[in-house]
Amino acid sequence: VGVSSTAVAALIGNIVIAFLMIPDCTAFREHDKGFKLCVTSRPGMKDLSHQNLTSVPPNLSNNTQYLDISYNFIQALKGAEFSGLSQLCFLKATHCGLQEISPTVFTHTPALKVLNISNNDLPFIPDISLKQLRVLDLANNVYTSYQLPASFQNLTKLELLSLGSTAALSINYSDFDPLMNVPLQHLALGAGIQWQKYDSGSLAKIKSLKKLSLFASFCGTFGMFENLLVDLNETQAKSLRCITLLPDKCNVSDNPFMNLRRMPFMQNLTIENTWINSSFMEGFLKNVWLSSLYELSFVNITYYEDTPDGFVFHNINHTISLSSVIFNGVNHYQYKYPTINMSFEAFSGLTYLKFSGTGMNILPCRVMTVLPSLETLDLSDNLLSESGFWWTPCSHSTVFPKLRKLSLSKNRFSSLSYISRETHQMNTLESLDLSFNSIHLDGDCSWPAQLTELLLGNNNLGNSVFTYLSSDFKRIDLSKTGITAISQEDLSRFPKLTHLQLSSNSIQVIPIDLTVPALVSLHIDQNAITSISKESLAGIPRLQELKAGSNPFVCSCDSYWLIITFNKSLLLDWPFDYACNSPPSFAGFSLSEYKPSELSCKMWLQAAVAVPVVLVIFAAMGLAFHKCDGAWYTKMLWVWIWMKRRGKKRANILNNVSFSYHAFISYSHQDSDWVDSQLVPCLEGTGFSLCVHERDFVPGELIIDNIINCVESSYKTLFVLSKHFVQSEWCNYELFFAQHRAIGVQQDSLVFILLEPIPIDSFPKKYLRLRSLLRQQTYLEWPKDEKKQQDFWASLKSMLHMADKSIVLKDVALAISDTVSLITDQE
Repeated sequence: VGVSSTAVAALIGNIVIAFLMIPDCTAFREHDKGFKLCVTSRPGMKDLSHQNLTSVPPNLSNNTQYLDISYNFIQALKGAEFSGLSQLCFLKATHCGLQEISPTVFTHTPALKVLNISNNDLPFIPDISLKQLRVLDLANNVYTSYQLPASFQNLTKLELLSLGSTAALSINYSDFDPLMNVPLQHLALGAGIQWQKYDSGSLAKIKSLKKLSLFASFCGTFGMFENLLVDLNETQAKSLRCITLLPDKCNVSDNPFMNLRRMPFMQNLTIENTWINSSFMEGFLKNVWLSSLYELSFVNITYYEDTPDGFVFHNINHTISLSSVIFNGVNHYQYKYPTINMSFEAFSGLTYLKFSGTGMNILPCRVMTVLPSLETLDLSDNLLSESGFWWTPCSHSTVFPKLRKLSLSKNRFSSLSYISRETHQMNTLESLDLSFNSIHLDGDCSWPAQLTELLLGNNNLGNSVFTYLSSDFKRIDLSKTGITAISQEDLSRFPKLTHLQLSSNSIQVIPIDLTVPALVSLHIDQNAITSISKESLAGIPRLQELKAGSNPFVCSCDSYWLIITFNKSLLLDWPFDYACNSPPSFAGFSLSEYKPSELSCKMWLQAAVAVPVVLVIFAAMGLAFHKCDGAWYTKMLWVWIWMKRRGKKRANILNNVSFSYHAFISYSHQDSDWVDSQLVPCLEGTGFSLCVHERDFVPGELIIDNIINCVESSYKTLFVLSKHFVQSEWCNYELFFAQHRAIGVQQDSLVFILLEPIPIDSFPKKYLRLRSLLRQQTYLEWPKDEKKQQDFWASLKSMLHMADKSIVLKDVALAISDTVSLITDQE
């Protein structure tokens, strides 16, 4: 059954006349292949493009993996500039006016895998010998020949090569000889101009070739193109991409694609950025029909009719292999709908149809029923709405009986409730793409049970969108839909959910109670999430992939689990899209380089370390306390405080003080024989009044009170030093109080008698003050010689000041009174 021009007009819809965009004719997309192939961390990236450089900076880091010096004024690459860049894997130097590359450059970059030096002024193809090189782009230079240097035979891992020059007009038989044993799979060839010569057999030498991207025109010289197809068949290539094959308004009288019928290995053919008329299209489709092609694509084509009856195609009695047809960007040259006369039944075996970027606003009625095998229909980037897709005049017995995937992205659909009801007609539909429309939540939705995937990205829907979705959904895309928060209540509606995309929203927190047991893929990148904790993902046990980059992460212990513990193989965008946003000192710092210590981030570990450390410190302090006589010093401190308090109470009576004794004798009881037999009789026999504790302490009072009273009631304190003295605790107290009195009242009130030789350095640590006093103050030694003993007694008596007792006592009392008054005022 033929299709009239009116029906075809409805099929094509309103074709929008648009300016053609010049395609990217390089054979690869850097960020799809080369970038991921090379870069493993942010510090390894160096983007020096648009810097007005005249040479490569010499101070580049040794860990540089990616270097972009494009759009500068670098006319030559020299070896010295790349010295030390042994890890360089990706080098991009486009639009630099590059004219020369030193042979020594690449000796410094043995790890180079991707080299893009396209769009320069290279006068010849440079010698390149890099065993790791996999991608090489030399397109859009000014070399006059495609003759490859012999060094290319050393590129044993080269997979993709792009060559093109407006000055190279011929392909010679030996040009590609160095590639005969190179495993090249994809060759991009040409600079968009018409060749003058192509030697048969040139491309046939590249035995491993699987894809050819041909950027050349052949209007009037189709014999060269036919020879090229013959060579391509010898390589058993599976894919051919023809860019600008026919120049504008080229009248085609030949049949350049005749050889397609004899190319059993060719499966994919793309016609791109080309002017096509109705005459060419008829012969072209006939060759496609008789070929082994599986997929046919038209990208950015301009169609016009050069025949009065338009496009006419009669059915051919031959089984067609074609199962996929793509129209991606169709521009119409004439100001009328095209006339197409062909049967839709001819394409009844299609399983994939894409009609995108054409301006279609009405879907022909018969399309829904005459493509019984169609499984995927892509009508994105058109002008369709509910009334245009489900056109009212149409009546259908069946609607896409085998359709599984339908893309209506980038159209004008608005009513989600209406769409949900109409999809019940499509009994096999599993996936529906409604992204980039103007969808509104205008009422309750009723989705067919078999529909398991819904894409609603880039529609302003808000947090309530979850209530309009089906519990049967397994895959949901809600990227950039205005969602600010998610909850367990929202996601509990979808027990079968396996894939959830929430990218580019304003979500701040992943709830810690989130439980989605079937979920295997979660995208939450480009939100407002500052950290991801272990608890927030604990309810997703089957998670296999997580995309969470481009969030404002906080570099602190909150991110410790994600940075240190989480399995990075599950992160699709790690590490490039993960950077610190705060604190300010770490802003822009790569999350992969931030390494918080386990001790600083785990409280239980801090406690486990702190407790033993504290115990060790206390043990050390206890040992030091014991070794340094801390107990004794503590007692002294307590006694000193007690004495100060006692001094306050007695301050008001110090003005009437009087000394009762010339000296208080401090000695060990083990030295009492010498004191009783020698010291006391000799001094008291000559008129001195002595205070001896065994005799003069007041019974019933505390020993400390007796000591203090005797010290304060004596003009001087006489210490009998011996080995026994320094071992007596009470002697220590007596020395302490006497010393305190000497500091506060009378500095010469201490008299020392060394009863026996005692090395000063042998004194215990608690007698440090006594050591100092003995070094600074004169002391008397008790001589064993009786003659010397007389001098000893004379010296001792003179030290006790044989003055009038009343005068001496009065002066001392005044001094004591003044001092105690000062103490009282301060206290």
